[in-house]
Amino acid sequence: MPRRYDPERRQRIIDAAAAVVRERGIAGLSHRAVATAADVPLGSTTYHFATLDDLLVAALRQINAEWLAEVERWAEGVDPAALPADELARWLEELLTGDRARLELEYELYFAALRNEGLRPIAAECLDEMARMLARLVPDAATARAVVALIDGLSLQVLLANRPYDREGTRATLARIMGGGGAEDGDGGPPGTAR
Repeated sequence: MPRRYDPERRQRIIDAAAAVVRERGIAGLSHRAVATAADVPLGSTTYHFATLDDLLVAALRQINAEWLAEVERWAEGVDPAALPADELARWLEELLTGDRARLELEYELYFAALRNEGLRPIAAECLDEMARMLARLVPDAATARAVVALIDGLSLQVLLANRPYDREGTRATLARIMGGGGAEDGDGGPPGTAR
């Protein structure tokens, strides 16, 4: 029987890998689970991705690209007349109070990078690119990196500790970091979480 031409197969496998990690975590990722989720023969997964690490790298690259495209869309749409801290606090509220499935998947893959050296450079590239995008809204690159770190820390607090998002507390903390006023509004509490 001739081989069926399936130009989308590789992409379906990557999408299926992300879905498996979302549902089962990294520990649940296997070529067999991905083949089942992608509705492809097992040999197709190993043809396109010889190892699970190769598959994780592809999934993380795709998720990073999607995330960075979202950050880019947001950054381009920031109202130049508004304070960047206000705009960022509002956007974070949308991210952290909506469907968390994608954020949870992103962090699942980032945590995998702690033990997988092949994933670390990809995670670092994403953080660097995000800081580059945010640098348009802040005084310098160091401030942009600090904002990225705050976003990560805040996201983890909301996701892991199930703390409610505090838009005003986040805005005040961002204003202190980014400049543009608001330092006097801080209450000394942890950023982004309701007291």
